[in-house]
Amino acid sequence: MMALVAGILLVVGAVSVAAMTPNASEDALKEARIGKNVRHELVTLPYYGIFDNLAYKVEGGTVTLYGQVVRPSTRADAARRVAKIDGVTNVINRIEVLPLSGFDDSIRYRTVRALANTGGLYRYMLGANPSLHIIVNNGRVALEGVVANEGDRRLAYIIANTVPGVFSVTNNLRTDQDKRNS
Repeated sequence: MMALVAGILLVVGAVSVAAMTPNASEDALKEARIGKNVRHELVTLPYYGIFDNLAYKVEGGTVTLYGQVVRPSTRADAARRVAKIDGVTNVINRIEVLPLSGFDDSIRYRTVRALANTGGLYRYMLGANPSLHIIVNNGRVALEGVVANEGDRRLAYIIANTVPGVFSVTNNLRTDQDKRNS
């Protein structure tokens, strides 16, 4: 009898503890909804383009912004827009504003031209939100974004390495296959 009472108390206690702890699936759905809204806000920024790279992480109501942008206003606009999203309680802005440099600007334009004139790589630079981003910081190029296959990923890296004035190239491009597996 004592074991039965203890068992009932244990079950009732477990139910009340479960009722007090937030539902993990509700939190995951909330974070997914916030993430979808953050992505929308970032890709629709007015001056977000091929020379900018933005990323984010959602943890509860906190959104951390990462990346590199050419204009300081893009950094400020990103944080301002994300802060207005329902459910966001805190925004940590770790977006780096790239230094003003005519040298880097010339590398940016030569890299875009070289990639656009090679094979089918131009298709990754079309539209309001291109899938390929070119980040140039003090002569160092980073390729960011998503391409269709490993061949395009390697071709973009090879072409970026041939651009005059480039000191180094970091290939952070992912393929559609990588994207599906993550």
